Amino acid sequence: MDDIHAPTVSSGPTSAGYTNGVSKDHLSLRELVAEKDRVEAELKELGKVLDSHGVNMNTTLTTFDGFPRADIDVAQIRTTRARIVRLKNDYKDLMSRIERGLHEHHARIQEDAQSNSTSAAETAESSSGPLEAPFARVNGVVPHSPADSAGLKVGDTITKFGWVDWTNHDKLSRVAEAVGQNEGLPMTVKVLRPSTSGGPSEPVQMQLTPRRNWGGRGLLGCHLLPL
Repeated sequence: MDDIHAPTVSSGPTSAGYTNGVSKDHLSLRELVAEKDRVEAELKELGKVLDSHGVNMNTTLTTFDGFPRADIDVAQIRTTRARIVRLKNDYKDLMSRIERGLHEHHARIQEDAQSNSTSAAETAESSSGPLEAPFARVNGVVPHSPADSAGLKVGDTITKFGWVDWTNHDKLSRVAEAVGQNEGLPMTVKVLRPSTSGGPSEPVQMQLTPRRNWGGRGLLGCHLLPL
């Protein structure tokens, strides 16, 4: 008799290096993130299927004398388990690709920012002003927003927002541009935070991921004022 505990039947397509017929090597970072979200959603639904039968990935499907249990749909559970195993392998591969893509994405942004601000940086370097001067103040943060989750607070003054700084923010228009480029991707944000003890402001660095559907307007959930 075949081992009915072994997941051998697949249900639906598996990526196996491809998504909708397109090699994962040719997917953009945003497409990889979207595929990751799809896989997570499908895994969640498959988990509900197992829950509806009162079983998990390791629950026995036979009676004590080796016959298939009659109180559950053994075939559906085997199919569901097989799909979960395949999707978990796909998920690991997607996360590895996303991690590599994030490194490449931020490296390109940094190169572009360095290229665009070379002359401004040279001017700043020759002056006595600070290299990372604040250019915006946080005037409001919506609870449970991406900005709030990242740790941004009212009163923080921003010195770096992704590739944007005081030399190139262009009345904060470049901040909006950087946010649009990084929707769904973490951005490094540096701020100066007023000290609670009355001392000098303290530098704080955080990762902020612009995203929609967080329950409010915009991608950040905060209001900035130019300095």
